[in-house]
Amino acid sequence: MRSNLAVIFIFSLMACSAPVEQIPYGNEVLSKLEIKEFEGRPKNIILLIGDGTGLNQITLSRMAISGVNSRLYIDQLPYSGISLTHSADNIITDSAAAATAWATGTKTKNKFISVTPNEKVLPSLTEALFTKGFLSGVVATSSVTHATPAAFYAHVNNRYKEKEIASQLQSSNINIAFGGGLNFFDLNVNNEQIKYIYELDELNNINTSSSKRIIGLFDNDGIRRASFRPSQQLMTKKALDILSKRTAKCSGFFLMTEGSQIDWASHDNDASRMIIEFRDFDLSIKTAVEFINARDDTLLIVTADHETGGLQILKEDKDSVHIQWGTGRHTGIPVGIFSYGPGADLFTGTMDNTEIHSKILEIIDFHSIPESSCAY
Repeated sequence: MRSNLAVIFIFSLMACSAPVEQIPYGNEVLSKLEIKEFEGRPKNIILLIGDGTGLNQITLSRMAISGVNSRLYIDQLPYSGISLTHSADNIITDSAAAATAWATGTKTKNKFISVTPNEKVLPSLTEALFTKGFLSGVVATSSVTHATPAAFYAHVNNRYKEKEIASQLQSSNINIAFGGGLNFFDLNVNNEQIKYIYELDELNNINTSSSKRIIGLFDNDGIRRASFRPSQQLMTKKALDILSKRTAKCSGFFLMTEGSQIDWASHDNDASRMIIEFRDFDLSIKTAVEFINARDDTLLIVTADHETGGLQILKEDKDSVHIQWGTGRHTGIPVGIFSYGPGADLFTGTMDNTEIHSKILEIIDFHSIPESSCAY
């Protein structure tokens, strides 16, 4: 008992030793989204992930970007709920296990990607959708071989096997993959079905009528933020443009797009960088909503794999807020889930992260869709 109390006391001292930071309120005026009502089932699914984004990351970003009484784009989504995040072997998940829950509807161990705790392959959502005439894409500001995007096309027992994951991406059915990760790919692989792009100009001028699968590798690993590299918002917009054109005569598409480095900044307890990364993520939500409003056939689901950093919002000080980080690791608290589009009302209340997978299949009426292939 004494040793347990000592551990708690030491942990408390460590938590209290993190410096208190003062973050000024922002005054950016954000536009108000057009929010519509929808009927029927969606044809397309956008799963937009803020890696490491707890409710306090959202709250601090709101204050720092546009002030306490403002509404970010994520705040304007009409449906919301809570997602539980634990993995099969830990109350605190990692991104691999969380993304596996979304991609397969099954809990697995931390570090495992779309395999069971006994290392048996779990069929992923994108693999199932491919048999029904859907195309799929992944976007990330990390490497495209990082844990979250990888869960939608790869099957490995260790998330750090990124060269193996890259090889599985090359042989997968993923139609569009945008992110970093050049270091992990063997570009000499003879695959005439893939077009590789590496530069922002190539992305901006991409031929959307091409029939080739596209892998965009815009940095050696995670995408370092710079004017000559693409943002999550831009990669998301381009992926939506391409997938929507290619699936015009097909069943539909699935796109997973992740703001990966909200998590990295939170691991580093770097509030300023976290806010920058979150803003890109929030603008990606705006892009998705505008896409949905122009079509009426697409469902947007926004959530997080876990919270990172134990971010605390402490008190107000005139035109700023005092914050403190509790850890450099993930935490086990639930995260938000937000949705918009046909079927969005299904993603309310409290749900396990595995239910996101089953609810996606339910809302598109997966089992009633005949098997087919998407020719474009």
